[in-house]
Amino acid sequence: MIAENDVDRYVHFDRDQWAVLRAQTPLTLGERDLEALRGINDRIDLDEVAAVYLPLTRLLNLYVAATQNLHRVAATFLGTTSPKMPYVIGIAGSVAVGKSTSARILQALLMRWPEHPRVELVTTDGFLYPNAVLEERGLMNRKGFPESYDTRKLLQFVRDVKAGTTEVSAPVYSHVVYDVIPDAIEVVRQPDILIIEGLNVLQVGSGTTEFVSDYFDFSIYIDALETDIESWFVARFQTLRKTIFQDPDSFFRHFADLTEAEAASLAHDIWVDINGKNLQENIEPTRARASLVLHKGADHKVTSVHLRKL
Repeated sequence: MIAENDVDRYVHFDRDQWAVLRAQTPLTLGERDLEALRGINDRIDLDEVAAVYLPLTRLLNLYVAATQNLHRVAATFLGTTSPKMPYVIGIAGSVAVGKSTSARILQALLMRWPEHPRVELVTTDGFLYPNAVLEERGLMNRKGFPESYDTRKLLQFVRDVKAGTTEVSAPVYSHVVYDVIPDAIEVVRQPDILIIEGLNVLQVGSGTTEFVSDYFDFSIYIDALETDIESWFVARFQTLRKTIFQDPDSFFRHFADLTEAEAASLAHDIWVDINGKNLQENIEPTRARASLVLHKGADHKVTSVHLRKL
């Protein structure tokens, strides 16, 4: 939840109060669409989309329009042509909290607004250093921590997109082989909106004077109690053990034959030693920098929304 010293920075809504702000925004996703967007063990339904994500996309549509108008006003003042500048949204939060699902749902909804049909989604996983580099630096057990990312490359990517560069490429990560895929890229071509999703996208304080979040127009933090997130992580690990870990190419193939009890114990240890530590030390401290915080209950449903005051 929002820390006590940050309460006054936000306008607070319970679920019902937030849902009313949908107004007349139509639900443009069906059950089949949602099935393709759900993450592993994520039980999000159309009611959640209508109550939480439709008001959010309505707000973002208004913000995008206002920002585009501001750019036009500035160009008029300067006597120049207003270049196409994408609206950049950052989504942060812990491992297993549901960032990826939220990002995909937002992308699917926002691209259905006629004002901004080109919505691109990039995850920061591709900007992790390759495993060979992490091994060399002794960072394999700190994968996902700020120092495991090629921040310079990520910053250059965001700068280029924000500057309106015609084509900007991002590296691609495979969760099967647990590594960046050599020579694989995804190309971003002047989107109306760019969504950047990752653990540490709101991170500051690394000794540099420039941060990825400097280029965000809006940021979202997905929040929940750590005990709930850990239980979701353990449940996801069990599902992966029966699915992706079974793939012969999986980096975690050696976990596929664990018993359920062994897998639960290992997942708990991974949480305590790596993911929980990263959450406590690096991710959660950035929550108060977000434009909006979505807080989830134990059932994964959003229970409250906190919108930062302008």
